[in-house]
This record gives sequence, C-alpha cells and structure tokens, in this order.
Amino acid sequence: MSNTYFKNADGKDVLLGVVKAIQENKAYLGEIDGLIGDGDHGMNMNKGFTMFGDRIADKEISFTDGLDELGTLLFTEIGGSMGPIYGTVFTDMAEAGEDFDEIGTKELAAMLDGGLSGLQGIVDAQVGDKTLVDTLSPAKDALDAAVANGTDFATALEDLKKAADAGRESTKDLVAKFGRSARLGERSKGVYDAGATSCYLILAAIADGIITKIS
Repeated sequence: MSNTYFKNADGKDVLLGVVKAIQENKAYLGEIDGLIGDGDHGMNMNKGFTMFGDRIADKEISFTDGLDELGTLLFTEIGGSMGPIYGTVFTDMAEAGEDFDEIGTKELAAMLDGGLSGLQGIVDAQVGDKTLVDTLSPAKDALDAAVANGTDFATALEDLKKAADAGRESTKDLVAKFGRSARLGERSKGVYDAGATSCYLILAAIADGIITKIS
C-alpha cells in the first residue's frame, strides 16, 4: 500500500536524484543537441545541476525550496537558452507549491501547471513546436486526469512518466519552430528535441524519487 503524498520537507533526495539523472545523461543530451542545435545542452545542464547538487549536499532543504534554489541558479548563472527557460519552470513550480506541507497528485499537478504557465509566459511555444513543452504539457495533463479520476499517487506518477516519454518521442517527427534548430526547417525532423529529452529525464527522476518515498 503506497502513501498518497510525501512530505515537502523530505524532498531533498528527490532533487538529488534529478541531479544524478542529468549527470548520467550529459553526453547523450549533448549528442542530441549537436545534431540540430549548438551541442551545449548537456554541458550547460550538467554544469547547473551539479552546482546545485553541491550547494544542497550538506544542508536541509525542502522539495519546493530546492526547486526555487535550482531555478534561481539556472536563471542567473548558466548560459544558453535553457538557463532562463528551466529557471522559470522551476521557480514557478516552487511558487505554486511553497505552501504545501504534503505533496500528492493534486499538489504536484498544480506545481507542474505553475511551471508550464510560467514557461508559456516567456516563450510562445505550444505542443507540436518541438520544445520541452511537448514533454511538460502532456505530463501535466496526465496528473490532471489522475486527479479527476481519483487515481492513486503511485499510478499517477507512472502515468506522468509514460506521458512525458510519449511527448519526448513525438518530437522526433516534428519540425522545430524555436531556437537555433528552427533555421533547419524540415531538416530538423528525425531528431529528438534536446529540451524535451532533458525535461523527460527530470520528470522521470522526480517521479521515481517520489515513488521510492511513498512505496
């Protein structure tokens, strides 16, 4: 029997799991990005997330406070387009969840909604434009559906992972509308979007970390 929530105050190890997921996929993200972008996505993400992991290693920090610190770090200290983009997603997720002592399906859905809304406030990207929106939006929709259907938290997290992975997969056949890869037009087809891929890795690591805590 799994719990229906985890305590916000106990979320540090979930965040460290996200750091590990990015570190382990640094080369892969760079490889994908190099096919249609400038190839620095893996390097920049690894730099930012490793700095964050080092900073929180020896201190107590909640899930939402950690997301806020991660977002602020990425926004202010990491170059490229992804610093401001992920910085906005994480700080807006944190803001949406800052008052939650316990985080379950409904609360996590609200946090993803906050992150997506924040992102779409600075970038016009929609589903189908070959960006991380193609991963984040269906993941949020999966949690919204789980809330509506009364799905238990562990199953909802598995649904989130499946939806995020399907979204990442969908970018392979899309034409890029934003960023450096947009200049390639039809030639941007056939390659996964690096941002959608890193977003999947992040969401899957969050889900897996929470599943470990609630099972």
